[in-house]
Amino acid sequence: MLDVLHSLLFSTLDAAPALVFAALGAVLSERAGVIAVGMEGMMRVGAFCAAVAALTMPTPLAVVMGMLAGAALAGVHGFLSIRWRSDQVVSGIALNLVALAGGTFLLESLYGPNGTPPIQQLTRWNIPGLGAVPVLGALSGHSAPTYLALLLPFAFQGLLTRTPLGLRLRAVGDKPQAVATLGLSVPGLRWGAVLGSGLLAGLGGAVLSTAVLDRFEQHTPAGLGFMALAAMVFGRWTPVGAFLAATFFAFGNALRIGLVSSAPGLVELIPQGVLLALPYLLTLVVLTLQGQRSSAPAALGTPYEQESR
Repeated sequence: MLDVLHSLLFSTLDAAPALVFAALGAVLSERAGVIAVGMEGMMRVGAFCAAVAALTMPTPLAVVMGMLAGAALAGVHGFLSIRWRSDQVVSGIALNLVALAGGTFLLESLYGPNGTPPIQQLTRWNIPGLGAVPVLGALSGHSAPTYLALLLPFAFQGLLTRTPLGLRLRAVGDKPQAVATLGLSVPGLRWGAVLGSGLLAGLGGAVLSTAVLDRFEQHTPAGLGFMALAAMVFGRWTPVGAFLAATFFAFGNALRIGLVSSAPGLVELIPQGVLLALPYLLTLVVLTLQGQRSSAPAALGTPYEQESR
């Protein structure tokens, strides 16, 4: 039993960072009033650029390139949503489609349909003395993003709730006109939040191709961007809540892997497609339980009209 718990915890910690970073990016963008439907596309671009960069440069630097790629795509979303006041949902969906088609085209043109060549994964850290401890030993043997994903949500929560910058970001998502009366730039704050969300989504994608996998594959990120949005909603637009929800969804994925590996006969009883869909089914169940409860920012999705002040 302890071995099973150890395996589930280890797999959860491996799968969680990508979801956690994307969910935090979604929280940042939507707290500032800009809908973050484009998380999937930003993650895909970040994963692809990180994998390609890792073929010619050190992997940690490649992760940074993936983050910048995610921010670049978020910049397009910001330009359409903030500068031109376009429909934010349509803009995000368009980015997802462009990232899906563009990533597939570049992958097949440069490397073929099976994915990029293998890359050097991020270094895994073994914590001295912890590896031999039952269950808790699963905390050892992970790459740096895993430990960052365990700390960043709490730092982010403090930023949003305890600092003037966090108050301004939350206010610009609820009452942007009130923020403008203080002489602050509503578009500037929203731009910063959108670009920050792109950096985090790009980091989530980069983690997939440099820590979870050792390449970029055609299906990456396989819907994790949408799952991150669900984690944000279930977490009630708070960093710690989104972190807990993302970790729960990652546990669902780890449970699927554990069921397949520890009970091969289960595949004969339950179709493989059902097991593959398990994390997404958990997402639907959680959103159903969420019901009509919502803590969404009041001005979410509403373009800021300066003349309406």
